[in-house]
Amino acid sequence: MEGAVFVQTNAAHNEVIAYARDADGMLTHVGAFATGGQGSDEAHLPSQGSVALTGDRHHLLVTNVASDDVSVFSVEGAMPALTKTVPTGAAPRSVAERDGLVFVLATGDSRIDGFRLVDGDLVPVEGASRSLSTPDGAQIGFTPDGRALIATERGGDKLSAFAVGMDGMLGEPRTIDSLGATPYGFAISSNGTLVVTEAYRAEKGAAAASSYRVDGDSITPGTASVGNGRSEICWAVISNDGRHAFTTNFADGAVSRYAIDMDGGLTLEDATAGVTEEGRSGLRDEDLSDDGRFLYAIDADQGQIVGWSVDERGHLAMLGAWDRVPTTVAGLAAR
Repeated sequence: MEGAVFVQTNAAHNEVIAYARDADGMLTHVGAFATGGQGSDEAHLPSQGSVALTGDRHHLLVTNVASDDVSVFSVEGAMPALTKTVPTGAAPRSVAERDGLVFVLATGDSRIDGFRLVDGDLVPVEGASRSLSTPDGAQIGFTPDGRALIATERGGDKLSAFAVGMDGMLGEPRTIDSLGATPYGFAISSNGTLVVTEAYRAEKGAAAASSYRVDGDSITPGTASVGNGRSEICWAVISNDGRHAFTTNFADGAVSRYAIDMDGGLTLEDATAGVTEEGRSGLRDEDLSDDGRFLYAIDADQGQIVGWSVDERGHLAMLGAWDRVPTTVAGLAAR
């Protein structure tokens, strides 16, 4: 099965860079496509989910952090075509979509705003806005059943869940303290296990992740702060079968593999399941192909996309690295 990988440059004149993926997981550069918006033009944009494919894979959503808007692309294969660039709140850094309902995390306003995706445009949902409890939101994402929207708030070490109504309205947040410091990137399995990375721990080797159970807009703590002995763990994805979480460690070039049990418990299986180069900084945003066979990540400091094949046991085998992205690169979505 063939697919694609998309990233944003986060340059002053922001662009999407597209790669076609063949059946063996190898990438071919397709081109760069203007978003009509502006990035920060700085390396290491603090973001998770700044580039997202819609569930039907027909559209690509890209946040433009410096121009306070989100770009909508229609997607045909690996070829994106800009349809609209829509003003949102200040400094958008994370976007999530389900069944045409889109929410944008505006970090400059500490707010989440709702939109409907209609004919390649984002139409605001009146009244579908909620403020976060702290001024430092990191990521938003839908639960698998679409009944709630989850937000990590690293500034206050909080996790919040907002019930999502049929009309697109968000309920009042149900907020809990995170199990570890600075909750950042997260992923949710199909059966409701939430795995959250704990970013920016000061001590070298103190990287960790925690698990929770999500039921509607209720978040229940699971396994607390499972360390992997690495540094600066920030991004997470979960395998299609829900048995493994893969996390990227920015400061030392490693992808770690965690096992997820039937009750949502989290156990470290392999701290270095995949490695670009031991001790080399740069690994950031990651995503799995739709079939779960390939894992791709940004290696920002090298200006590359790196990829691994994934077997049925969650073992990773390096596929290669592909250039032609700037060191300001941010966000990655694969299909």
